[in-house]
Amino acid sequence: MRKLKNSELQRLNIEEFKNAPKTPIIVILDNIRSLNNIGSVFRTSDAFLIEKIILCGITAKPPHKDIQKTALGATESVDWEYIEEISEAIKSLKKSGFTIVSIEQTENAVELQNITIEAKKKYAIIFGNEVKGVQQEVVNQSDYCIEIPQFGTKHSFNISVSAGIVLWEFFKKLKY
Repeated sequence: MRKLKNSELQRLNIEEFKNAPKTPIIVILDNIRSLNNIGSVFRTSDAFLIEKIILCGITAKPPHKDIQKTALGATESVDWEYIEEISEAIKSLKKSGFTIVSIEQTENAVELQNITIEAKKKYAIIFGNEVKGVQQEVVNQSDYCIEIPQFGTKHSFNISVSAGIVLWEFFKKLKY
């Protein structure tokens, strides 16, 4: 077994990425404090051909050196926009036919492994603040919430880890 060189991975260049069919998912980052988390979500979104990222509230915007440190150029490949008020973003996405999904521990949340994803639907997946999570008013506007099962002593994952887990699960079900 030999480790592959980057040149052997056959990754898309930015132009090819921009023209490639996208996974029908918009990621919403609401009030994310850590620039490294933001950059990590950009990088994960690039890996899974996510349609777009919407940054809301206090979430920082590219270009920023601390976002770039973990994004490794993904801010150039993945489309993004800033909408200050998340409620405005949700209203617009609902009008465009998106199903709104918050990643949060709530009553009646669906565990990630039990979600049903319809290939013809478009999804907007909301990740909230590192400490406070998704705001209750945003949970109220969501079509449903997803909880990632956990079995240890901690109550949550880091937001970039949550994004990786959830986006992989959606990608698998939409693309395979």
